[in-house]
Amino acid sequence: MSSAIAHLDSASFADALRETETSVPLVVDFWAPWCGPCKALAPILEEVAAELGDAVKIAKVNVDDSEELGARFGIRAIPTLLIFKTGALAKRIAGLKSKEELLTEIKSA
Repeated sequence: MSSAIAHLDSASFADALRETETSVPLVVDFWAPWCGPCKALAPILEEVAAELGDAVKIAKVNVDDSEELGARFGIRAIPTLLIFKTGALAKRIAGLKSKEELLTEIKSA
């Protein structure tokens, strides 16, 4: 796992969300280790993180370990990506997407 992608839990999520108020957008991947599409998305997120660099922060939340975060944001299917800007949810992306689709979605948020 790249150091460019953070792993968040209930405690660290609040801090990461607060950072979006004065910093770059936060893209959070809600996933689980048993999820095939989630495994396919992981290297794509690595590429996106490398390409966008400091323009965005990418993080992952394991829904098995942080069920309360999944419930809080209404995660019904995984993978689901949430994009936060200025402390608020700006966009929701469900399902496996290509690198190009993700770059377009993130840049348009």
